[in-house]
Amino acid sequence: MPQIRLDDEDDDQPEDNKPKEPGLGLPDADNIGKLYFKSRNVIVAGAINDKLAQRTVAHLLALAEESDDPITMLISSPGGHVESGDMIHDMIKFIRPTVRCIGSGWVASAGALIFVGAARENRFCLPNTRFLLHQPSGGIGGTSSDMMIQAEQVRLMRERLNQIFADATGQTLERIEKDTQRDFWLNTQEALDYGLLGKVIRSVDELD
Repeated sequence: MPQIRLDDEDDDQPEDNKPKEPGLGLPDADNIGKLYFKSRNVIVAGAINDKLAQRTVAHLLALAEESDDPITMLISSPGGHVESGDMIHDMIKFIRPTVRCIGSGWVASAGALIFVGAARENRFCLPNTRFLLHQPSGGIGGTSSDMMIQAEQVRLMRERLNQIFADATGQTLERIEKDTQRDFWLNTQEALDYGLLGKVIRSVDELD
């Protein structure tokens, strides 16, 4: 079954034609990577895919191995593959250190799934951040039997994601289902009122 996406981006271009993504700061990467590691910052930027998820999880595990001090994750993403978002979301909850998520630019779709991996009091954003929630979509094809199986998997995934966002925001499941029928955009105040966001910050000092 193909991966189900939480956005409409085309991620199927040839690998050689894709821009190269920089390392996200494993201890032996480069000088900038070493600074990221020392400061316990993790950056999740761009489309959510298996490569970004692997790097992000490796970074989280390495930081968790080093100490139990809090980790700060900066998120700016249009979304991507649900399964890759699930991997990061679950790892945020799995490791011992507290993970503080900071939204910047936009936190959309699978990016929002990662964002709510943190407890509400640890969900922050910068002033000009936008948020987007919506239902998953997937490329369904093949035989009629296969398409029925895939459609059922999309339905189950939608129910699961709705429950995750209901639990994370305090909204009822019915409200989440209604709101995510279409693209559901929120500015910072709307995200605060909705329970998606814990606090808008303007300076790193406000994290302390």
